[in-house]
Amino acid sequence: MSEQNKAQIRRVIEEVYNRGDLGVVDEVAASDLVIHASSQEIHGRDGAKQYVAALRAGFPDLHFTVQDQISEGDKVVTRWTARGTHRGKFQNVPATGREIRLAGADIDRIVGGKVVECWAHVDELGLMRQLGAIEAGPTGGDNARGPR
Repeated sequence: MSEQNKAQIRRVIEEVYNRGDLGVVDEVAASDLVIHASSQEIHGRDGAKQYVAALRAGFPDLHFTVQDQISEGDKVVTRWTARGTHRGKFQNVPATGREIRLAGADIDRIVGGKVVECWAHVDELGLMRQLGAIEAGPTGGDNARGPR
């Protein structure tokens, strides 16, 4: 079952996030899906579709690459990297044309062949810095100023 669960998550990454095929969400996610992200909690298939659509609108060439996957029981941990170009508005930041690079890890719980819960760990602060929406302090640490 763990190999099937890992394949399920790879399918989500390839078809939903990389290709933007939002119809696949109905096949792979439970109706009561909950995604626990750093800055928000996303509920249901429609919430997941809206999140991915907003991400792809901001970064139409966004591409995720799976670096590692570990599966045990009903959970799959996926470490990934992503690249894309900021060509549309994203989180109220107008398109900058900047290329971004992200790294993150997700823990997905799969029950009955459907993703029911996801804990998403993404460096959102780093993303906002790459977009120029937040400046790093003199040391690049926690002395960041708020949005301009």
